[in-house]
Amino acid sequence: MADTMIEIRGLNKYFGDLHVLKDIDLTVRRGEKVVIIGPSGSGKSTLIRCMDYLEEPTTGEVVIDGTPLTRKNHLEMARKYSSMVFQQFNLYPNMTVLKNLTLAPVKLQKKSKDEAVKTAMAALERVGLAQKAGEYPQNLSGGQQQRVAIARAMCTKQPIILFDEPTSALDPEMIQEVLDVMIELAQDNITMICVTHEMNFAKQVADRVLFMDDGQILEEGTPEHFFTNPQNPRCKDFLNKILH
Repeated sequence: MADTMIEIRGLNKYFGDLHVLKDIDLTVRRGEKVVIIGPSGSGKSTLIRCMDYLEEPTTGEVVIDGTPLTRKNHLEMARKYSSMVFQQFNLYPNMTVLKNLTLAPVKLQKKSKDEAVKTAMAALERVGLAQKAGEYPQNLSGGQQQRVAIARAMCTKQPIILFDEPTSALDPEMIQEVLDVMIELAQDNITMICVTHEMNFAKQVADRVLFMDDGQILEEGTPEHFFTNPQNPRCKDFLNKILH
């Protein structure tokens, strides 16, 4: 299927005896925005990390744009296809903001320094932080650091961006500034998969919302279906608790 970007087939993940992902099947279309919600410990972050091979599936496979991810090719595939925005920003503290953004394009993608700087400044402009290019991460607020991390993901110009609870480490007043950047980014023709607890973001951005619990996808649908007429009892219970 030409418009399939990510296909997950029969994915299981064990950590020792703990069965964290249970027979997950999922297809994500090119350019689709998918939001994954669910209680803590439901397997959401592990699923998204398997898509980037930060976690190796125990059984089953992850196929990106027609090519299965393997231990052998996963670094090359990550370079070509996907970047990840983490909960804790993961910026290099000993490098300026600009250097954080140009490192991967120059070192991994072999872009020229001039091209990398031009791309980085355009990305910083988009997230409203061009004036911070020469600063070090510790001089920025949490919200600014996460916006830099999103700009860094944009610099690699890969077709997939994975977000692993990008606002959960932020103070409440900083959350919206990061979500605004993500909402704007969602208008681009990239495939976005986001694990989050931000329901308004899901309503605004998602083409499809998945609800996970106990290592399984229990419900999926459009935001409209999801927030007005969920079918799964566990999903209904979860939404009742967090929406009221």
